[in-house]
Amino acid sequence: MTVSSIPCCTKPNPIARLSRVVAALLLAVGLLLAATVHAEDIRIKSVALDAVDEGYQFNADVEIALNPMLERALEKGIVLYFVTELNLLSPRWYWLDEKVARSKQREALSYYALTRQYRLSRGSLSQNFSTLKEALQVLGRLRNRPIVANSELKQDAEYIAELRVWLDLSRLPKPFQVEALSSREWNLSSDTLQWNVRLPSHKLQHGSRP
Repeated sequence: MTVSSIPCCTKPNPIARLSRVVAALLLAVGLLLAATVHAEDIRIKSVALDAVDEGYQFNADVEIALNPMLERALEKGIVLYFVTELNLLSPRWYWLDEKVARSKQREALSYYALTRQYRLSRGSLSQNFSTLKEALQVLGRLRNRPIVANSELKQDAEYIAELRVWLDLSRLPKPFQVEALSSREWNLSSDTLQWNVRLPSHKLQHGSRP
């Protein structure tokens, strides 16, 4: 007697399917969180433009966090240079936006093993700190940064403002520049913050006429 058999088609297990969906979602969320944490090594928290007698300036608060590799490099005597750049652009529909004003400053963060102190240098000025946390907090407090205009700025015009803060890899010693090309841990930068802005009015001085 010949016995014939028909393959049995089993129904998909709904619990197994749900488990796979949940696992995929958790993986996606994990990757998103990892990307977010990496992107927030430098995070711009607030920024404001002010009118002063000489023209305009800006203040900003930035949160800066160093990863373990950058901390070790700092402790080995490597100076880390941070650049803050703000640009004002005049939008043009027929061509690229015109850069009408700029503020760019470079600051150096270093560590002295002999005194066990961190030093923050801005031009000819420097300040010492006992902890890295204190130094980074001051580094992230951007105050009274002058904005240099390339042409006359108009208060009734709307400009595009861009602000970015990053670790200047070009100032690293040559061997570390080569290493930085193959390691993301050296790429420390904020996202470029962009917004539309109208310049604030200058306050009238005592004895001046409107």
